[in-house]
Amino acid sequence: MDLEQAIFHLVLYGGNARGKAYEALDAAEEFRFEDAEKLLQEAEEELMKGHKWQTDLVQSTGDNPPSFLAIHAQDHLMTALAELNLVKRFVENYRVIDDLKKRVEKLENR
Repeated sequence: MDLEQAIFHLVLYGGNARGKAYEALDAAEEFRFEDAEKLLQEAEEELMKGHKWQTDLVQSTGDNPPSFLAIHAQDHLMTALAELNLVKRFVENYRVIDDLKKRVEKLENR
């Protein structure tokens, strides 16, 4: 496996996942939950692609210590995963806010 290519793909897919996650958060802030769910799914797919490259990279290094760049690229991917998990929680919080907002509006219109 070409080390530089693997590093590139880890950063690429991690960045794509983070971008999709934040787009999902933007959609949730506007109470567009279908869009948010679609974007979260796309973020998951990007992470899975990155994870495949990460697995291949780890398996290809054998007993050789990984390079600093490989470790950094893996950290980039794992940070994207952590941010995606947080964004999912925010999206759920926006669902609760939307529900409460609708309930209050209903009470006010009585």
